[in-house]
Amino acid sequence: MQFHHHGYVSGDPRVQPAAGVGIDRPAELPDEIDVLIVGSGPAGMLAAAQLSQFSGVTTRIVERRAGRLAIGQADGIQARSVETFQAFGFAERITAEAYRITEMAFWKPDPADHSRIVRAARAVDDETGISEFPHLIVNQARVLDYFAEFMANSPTRMTPDYGYEFRNLTVTGEGDYPVTVTLLHTSGPNEGKERTVRAKYVVGADGARSKVRESIGCHLAGDQANHAWGVMDVLAVTDFPDIRTKCAIQSGSGGSILLIPREGGHLFRMYVDLGEVDPNNHGAVRSTTIEQIIAKANAILHPYTLDVRNVAWHSVYEVGHRLTDRFDDVLPDERGTRTPRVFITGDACHTHSAKAGQGMNVSMQDGFNLGWKLGHVLEGRSPESLLATYSAERQVVAKNLIDFDKEWSTLMAKKPEQFEDPTELENFYVSTAEFPAGFMTQYAPSMLVAEPKHQDLATGFTIGKRFKSAPVVRVCDTNPMHLGHHATADGRWRIYVFADSAAPESGQPGTEQHGAPSPTADFAEWIANAPDSPLAATPSGADRDAWFDVKVIYQQPHTEIDINAVPAVFKPTVGPFRLTYLEKVFGTDPNADIFELRGLDRGGVVVVVRPDQYVANVLPLTATAELAEFFAPLLKRRQAAAA
Repeated sequence: MQFHHHGYVSGDPRVQPAAGVGIDRPAELPDEIDVLIVGSGPAGMLAAAQLSQFSGVTTRIVERRAGRLAIGQADGIQARSVETFQAFGFAERITAEAYRITEMAFWKPDPADHSRIVRAARAVDDETGISEFPHLIVNQARVLDYFAEFMANSPTRMTPDYGYEFRNLTVTGEGDYPVTVTLLHTSGPNEGKERTVRAKYVVGADGARSKVRESIGCHLAGDQANHAWGVMDVLAVTDFPDIRTKCAIQSGSGGSILLIPREGGHLFRMYVDLGEVDPNNHGAVRSTTIEQIIAKANAILHPYTLDVRNVAWHSVYEVGHRLTDRFDDVLPDERGTRTPRVFITGDACHTHSAKAGQGMNVSMQDGFNLGWKLGHVLEGRSPESLLATYSAERQVVAKNLIDFDKEWSTLMAKKPEQFEDPTELENFYVSTAEFPAGFMTQYAPSMLVAEPKHQDLATGFTIGKRFKSAPVVRVCDTNPMHLGHHATADGRWRIYVFADSAAPESGQPGTEQHGAPSPTADFAEWIANAPDSPLAATPSGADRDAWFDVKVIYQQPHTEIDINAVPAVFKPTVGPFRLTYLEKVFGTDPNADIFELRGLDRGGVVVVVRPDQYVANVLPLTATAELAEFFAPLLKRRQAAAA
């Protein structure tokens, strides 16, 4: 975390100085808004948190509730989400309060007595080490609290506008604010009165019954599995030995339970199998009482008992899988003729069962994907064509999720005798671990993702997939750290320069001479000074690393790297005092060489990473023209200057 470069101030460094629209931010909802986000769920709050870093963009997020969410229904936090929380600065704090999943136990009918259940297997949650971050369980409301804190501490001082319900919108296409939105006050002195605002863009994060989705003519399409589950968050006394371990429980009596321990040491969630649903009478199962759910759970757990002392929340739902064919307001025959003005995220465009723990996680990645793109377009960094990539990228991810969830929820609903292989459930859980953890997403080639022309130079950084961090040692202070943990959700592109084998040689102090020529030094000269370098797009007056965060990782250990010999582009001057920022230079960790771990060519590699942490390109150090060509359509400012 960089601070004090504007002068020493004693205080919480997480509170950024107010800037731009955050200075004297109006408490009341303004008439004209750059981005209006409808709904303060995970997708909406993450998009708002990302946009809060763009000080020139007016973003408001409206919510029909009168205040913060007290009890959320979602609770599963996959490792990819914790990676994302790291970028927003609260991974460590939320991990400390959450329940951590390390194993899953599988209970099945006792072969000697099918009326009883016995533990049949255990599976390590992340046996292959796909992430250094854990799999957590924590209430959705706490996730939203942390994003709200991040927003409030941001330069824009953003806070949700509670007490507004979305009614409808019209895309007029006229003026600077071409979307007219009608809202209804749901609380306060103006309760019951309508309010009209105009926006440049609208994001619908308003759930499965989304009115924003309806307003752009989108429909959720899919099917019901005609299978119901009762879900309850409870405090109970039980002799079931794995009550604090995630469990899949299959009984001989014809029922299943998915047990999810919750944070705090006592609370747990149970998804209790209520069986098949009559397709002609879906409403009947919804009248199932909490007492009936508890009784069913006791029958499945036999010979163990469950004495429920307190019910925090419960519900009954039927498994359904639905998806919209587009995530914005541009109809198929309009593609390429105009850019979208209205977007939908999260449950507004994809719904599925809760048992794979994907809803909140995938929704947050929707918001991450969209947030920085809106920020770049509105600040003039990128052309509007960038916004078309949101629907193109995220609709495919949602389709893959639904296909996965259909298979998992079907397996969970199977009776033990229906499995050809008695280990099928646990084998599926282990073999597919990378998908629910959030790491199978791979964006297809586009204006944002290069063709894998040079993928062999960095086999561990797959183009289109998330940047998989690895250990390094920072040269200036000798601190060991994970390279990816240094990337914050500030809207910047990351350019990681993995140096060739030549160590930087000492230059003359006080001069611009930085060692002997090498591919790394040549690349540094180009990216610092060439007119076609992406850094040339950085606005005059801004810090050199304001739009692009350029880091170098040498093949040598930190003790063999002379910081004075490192090219100046990797040590940018920042702030009004033009201080030298030294924290972008790294050496290898002798116990975990990143070049070996990630299959990096020792001739030198450039890895380009998007603001939402996905690898966009891999190139050799010498391919400067190719790198310039990749960034050309993404940098509106340079295109305008060239014109």
